[in-house]
Amino acid sequence: MSAHPYVALVPDRILDAIEAAGFHVSGRLAALNSYENRVYQVGLESGDFIVAKFYRPGRWSDAALLEEHHFSLELAQAEIPVVAPLSNASGATLHQFEGFRFALFPRVGGHAPELGELETLYRIGQTLGRLHAVGSAGKFTERGSIDIERMGVEAVRFLQDNDFIPGKLRNDYRKVSGDLIDKVRAGFKRAGRYNPIRLHGDLHPGNILWRERKPLLVDLDDSRMGPAVQDLWMLLQDGESHEVVAQLAELVDGYQEFHDFDLRQLHLVEPLRALRQLDYCAWLARRWDDPAFPQHFPWFNSGDYWLDQLKALREQLERIDREPPNLGQQF
Repeated sequence: MSAHPYVALVPDRILDAIEAAGFHVSGRLAALNSYENRVYQVGLESGDFIVAKFYRPGRWSDAALLEEHHFSLELAQAEIPVVAPLSNASGATLHQFEGFRFALFPRVGGHAPELGELETLYRIGQTLGRLHAVGSAGKFTERGSIDIERMGVEAVRFLQDNDFIPGKLRNDYRKVSGDLIDKVRAGFKRAGRYNPIRLHGDLHPGNILWRERKPLLVDLDDSRMGPAVQDLWMLLQDGESHEVVAQLAELVDGYQEFHDFDLRQLHLVEPLRALRQLDYCAWLARRWDDPAFPQHFPWFNSGDYWLDQLKALREQLERIDREPPNLGQQF
């Protein structure tokens, strides 16, 4: 088996790449927590720091990466708080060095948002409404969409075709995942037609920094076209139904100050959760040749892991049939 490309991404090559992009480094380098890409904090001779993201080879085309950069810069120009890539003296945001593509970003600080506080959710909702107002004004042509085929059907097929699921559990997984995908299709049908827009795409709490009582959104690496609710549902915390309704109401209330939200998309919350469950397993499997994955996810591909997955998918089968939160009386 040939070595994974990231094996060649040694400190000297990282620093040489950043120098070649026109940034003078001091030699200080620290790896940051990231698995899909390789991300580093880099010291500059000026005493400042930047963040370098070396993109996973083969994942995105150059055009798709530039589409993400342009969207980030469009948002920043509209004064929406996102961390956009830095340009060098030539105006470039995407750089190449010895087979690696990378982008550079300002280093920013902040802390995790307190999602249990309704005011925090309201402010995040305002930011997402502004982001989607910009996102709906254009389209991605290179980055694809959030869809059932890619995140559901193809994800399950990859796991089955590459023997990641233990033989004694394979039929159970095929049956449960197939039933779940059928229910996902039904959920999308109940939601009706919607206009896909450019999204952040992966807005879990870890991609929000809280600064000066405001959210700062980071890492648009999974930005795609899709339904607006994709950028809201991962911010909801588990709790009693009335608590979830209160959380959603704050998000949507803030959102609708800047952009209309179609309440029918609440039918997509559980289908989108199901697709993320299926896609996450396939993501781990597709990255298993990267040495970082067996090291940091040693439990993956064990019998116990797949038993837990079957349990989680069965629970989602029950959850997906529930009626979505009713916000009709809130607005």
